[in-house]
Amino acid sequence: MALALPARAVRSVRAAGSHGTVLLAVLPVVLLALPVTTRVTPADAASLALVVACAVVLVRRRPAAPRLGAGAAAVLGVPAVAFAVVTVAAPDPAAALPGFLRYLQVFVLVPLALVLLLRSRRDVRLVAVAVVGLALVQGAVGVVQYATGTGASYMGENVRAVGTFGPLNVMGMATVVSYGIIAALCLGLVPPPGAPRWWRPVALGCAGALCVPLAVSFSRGAWLATAAAVGAVLLIAGWRRARRTLALLLCGGALLVGGAALVSDAVADRLTSIGQVTGTPDQSVIDRYAMWDAALGMWRQEPWTGVGPRGFAEYRDTHASLALSAGSDTAGAGAEFQVQELLSPHNMYLLLLSEQGLLGAAAVVGGWAALLLGAVLRLRRCGPVDGGLLATGLMVWLTVNFVYADIGGPTTVLTAVAFGLVAWWALAPAALRPEPAARPDAAVPPGGTARPERQPDPVGRPS
Repeated sequence: MALALPARAVRSVRAAGSHGTVLLAVLPVVLLALPVTTRVTPADAASLALVVACAVVLVRRRPAAPRLGAGAAAVLGVPAVAFAVVTVAAPDPAAALPGFLRYLQVFVLVPLALVLLLRSRRDVRLVAVAVVGLALVQGAVGVVQYATGTGASYMGENVRAVGTFGPLNVMGMATVVSYGIIAALCLGLVPPPGAPRWWRPVALGCAGALCVPLAVSFSRGAWLATAAAVGAVLLIAGWRRARRTLALLLCGGALLVGGAALVSDAVADRLTSIGQVTGTPDQSVIDRYAMWDAALGMWRQEPWTGVGPRGFAEYRDTHASLALSAGSDTAGAGAEFQVQELLSPHNMYLLLLSEQGLLGAAAVVGGWAALLLGAVLRLRRCGPVDGGLLATGLMVWLTVNFVYADIGGPTTVLTAVAFGLVAWWALAPAALRPEPAARPDAAVPPGGTARPERQPDPVGRPS
């Protein structure tokens, strides 16, 4: 007798074949779970494969292939032109070329690839689930590092959670965990059609659990950015949808902060230091202020095109004050002690001004503003959906976090994916297509009966 595959398995195989390109978007995220041993990581290589696949789609131009609208072309194309102009105008264009390629990767090529290759909200949801999974893996490693004293050095103790990114990339785990909190929260607030009953509590539970590794990352900028993003997501989701989640988050946050203050003096001191950045700042804050002043000095020297991509490190000492230390001491997490040179101002806006002048900064920041506005306007049109909430939350996190950080390190690829998810929601026509209701047999529990699903209206708002 012939063997027959179950109907659900057949549908899954067909879906995987028709949406196989989403796996290329998931691959850079998954590969970030591997330990970082080289400057060019496997995730970078995977992002290159994603861009190549996008190029193939553009060259073949099938009738059903997605097309880029005029607005999307402007938002993604203007920064590319600006990057090229400031690179040519740099004092040493050859030295600026690697920086040009990095900016092009993060802010143009990877987002463009995701806009063209992601075909539905289901694809976006799969990428979001991959982000949550990566955050759980890196967060678990970070909590173990904190609990066993095997993390990066902080105030003389090896307790700083850094995941597999090492002491030279102390912001890596905090960035991954922050993205995971936002993604899990959005998936929990707005479950997909036909989602099982465990989906919401599991998603919200993941968001709550990830607060622990975020706390022991000691990253004040990530704390503030995550709080702003979570607040924006809950506000947009609406009071009825978010009130229980908000109550749980407030209770959990109070327990977390109180428990951290009782169990760890380091976490408590880090929390209280947020309000002391203008009073009695520590050396890290003093260094940051000195680098900000240096970046502004470079911008005043070259106001229109800056000193060129990756030119901050070369011109830093010319403009920095004597308050700037020689570097940051790093150790722990399996690495020997070494002094890490401060090569960026740890402020993305000032980095753009110093290296690319008003031309590059206006093009990039203007594109971010267009993405945020487009994401919010589509949310107003479609109502709270997981893809829209995720895009808005990620964009709020990025704009706030960039006040305290900039691109760099292995998680830069994940930042490029985040911009891609935002661009897909804000710019891609596929984002407005209503998601089909689940099949009657998709949500049937063992021995139960199917529950009827509400049909979406033409713009995707539940009727």
